[in-house]
Amino acid sequence: LAAVVLTAAGSAGAGPRKDRVRHEPYKRDPVLGRIIDEADSLAAIADSITGEIRKRTEAEKKAKRDARKVIRFDVSGIRRPGSPAEFDAPFHFPPVAQHLSGMCWCFSTTSFIESEAKRLHGIEVKLSELHTVYWEYVEKARGYAAGRGGQPIAEGGEADGALIVMERYGAVPAQVYTGLKGRAEHDHAALIEELRTFLEMCGDHGYWEEEPIVEHVRVILDRHLGRPPERFEHGGRTMTPREFYDEVLRIERADYVQLMSTLSVPFHTMDRFDAPDNWRRTRTWYNLPLDDFVRYLREGAGRGYTACIGGDVSEPGYYGEEDIAVVPTFDIPGDYIDQDARELRMFNRTTEDDHALHLLAARRIGGRDWFLIKDSSRASRRGAHEGYLFFRDDYVRLKMLFCVVHRDVVADIMHRIEEAREEPERRGSI
Repeated sequence: LAAVVLTAAGSAGAGPRKDRVRHEPYKRDPVLGRIIDEADSLAAIADSITGEIRKRTEAEKKAKRDARKVIRFDVSGIRRPGSPAEFDAPFHFPPVAQHLSGMCWCFSTTSFIESEAKRLHGIEVKLSELHTVYWEYVEKARGYAAGRGGQPIAEGGEADGALIVMERYGAVPAQVYTGLKGRAEHDHAALIEELRTFLEMCGDHGYWEEEPIVEHVRVILDRHLGRPPERFEHGGRTMTPREFYDEVLRIERADYVQLMSTLSVPFHTMDRFDAPDNWRRTRTWYNLPLDDFVRYLREGAGRGYTACIGGDVSEPGYYGEEDIAVVPTFDIPGDYIDQDARELRMFNRTTEDDHALHLLAARRIGGRDWFLIKDSSRASRRGAHEGYLFFRDDYVRLKMLFCVVHRDVVADIMHRIEEAREEPERRGSI
């Protein structure tokens, strides 16, 4: 009786009963569970089948890649140079590899400028390619903003870009700025992807404020390449990059002429070199007939002048393992290589501007002109002469699209070139 009384009293004193939360295992509806299990089983089977198909497909692709072949030809009957030592080449530093990057435009032009500094002023100084590349990316960011996204975001450039950047931002010796950031070799894949992602995001949102864009681009560049020095020691004094360029290198951009040879514009006029890498769209390229274009390269090399050249290296005749670039007869017989054959390949894009090189010297072998070429590409490191190739005259005639030479090489037509320069300037081009 007492217990009953206490319980009743307790109930009366505690108020209404409150339910308490507790966690229990989830009990799935058996029918719904069976349906879900069957669906999961079917999905697993489908995924397994898909996975096996994709695995086989990837294996087939890899096998095809590993077994792929390229068209080459028998070179045993070609009379060609035996080594770079057979050429009386002017001063140049040993070839430098660009590795996984699209910096051939800068490597070739930098090498050209190094040879020019020695020829003009007796200076032997290895220059930093990456100092120029860093500021070229900054210039591309400015151009992207100013053009409201109307230019591609890519690694390539033209030889005149190196001259423009050096004149604007200066230059530094190679040991002062490597752009490697602890890496042993150049690899710009991640850099260009990050730059492209950022700039395209700006374009997608219609954001075109130039200075903030450039500042962010520099943050990306600093992370991948390191920040270029504002001052450095050279020759017992502290210098800025501009002082080094103006007072040590003493290279005048106006002294260099860009030549091309195409039927798309009148000869002996100044116009645009029509290639994606000419992102500045400069109309500073003097157009010459093909015979003159090749003659100035040959005669200039014979007088000790080097040149920066560029064109197509995707052909069977560009044969790194054999250190040569020639035009095989199954492409086009040599007697048929003329201005029209060259133009056809430019028009249908079997000849494109995909590589720049440093032409060092020329000599005649077996009745043919051969050019000694300094090359930064991986292909040029597959043969016996790492970083050097021998270009035969037919390859230059058919496949090399432009060159940059000192004005003295074309002294006999320099008055015409100066006259032609005035027209693009009137149109507002660089």
